[in-house]
Amino acid sequence: MARAKQLRSVKTRERLLGCAREIVSDSGFADLRVEQVVTAGGVAKGTFFAHFSDKDALMDILIGERVDALLDDLDAVGGFRSIAHVVESIMPLLSFLSSERYVFDIFLRLSGALAVEKVGAIAKAICRYDRILVQKLKGGPFRQDISAELQSEGIQAFSVSSVALSLCTEHGDKTLRDRLAIQLQAWLSPKQMPDRDM
Repeated sequence: MARAKQLRSVKTRERLLGCAREIVSDSGFADLRVEQVVTAGGVAKGTFFAHFSDKDALMDILIGERVDALLDDLDAVGGFRSIAHVVESIMPLLSFLSSERYVFDIFLRLSGALAVEKVGAIAKAICRYDRILVQKLKGGPFRQDISAELQSEGIQAFSVSSVALSLCTEHGDKTLRDRLAIQLQAWLSPKQMPDRDM
């Protein structure tokens, strides 16, 4: 009896996720409403909240899935050969994150784990992203005075900055790609400044 109830619960959760994926596919993330998911899933609102603490918990899963799929593609890329190669390789992820302000907002809010036992899909994807970047940076033609781990942290920080500025109407002077390329050039391959006598 308990096994049947557990199986029914798993099926209900999967049905709700499937309905939410369809709604997002048709309307985007920002326009999804819990009421739509409940109606499409044929369940009561209380059933939704038995499976997801709130809309953000659902979005963590949906956005995390998309990020993970994009990371599968990034993982298939060989080691980074140049700044241009880094930029081109991570642009699909950044394009998704900048596709809707709502997506970027949820990504930022849920990127850190509030408690170890509650690490969500987005936070897990960011950890995976870091591991992939470190792997692809090792032995690359970039600065040697810092570790691949620190290089990866810089790429992630400049990526977030570039996406944020691309969503700001006051910073439309450069594309996300161009801004990121300039920042990564300065971070990964800084030009040596000549010594000057003071």
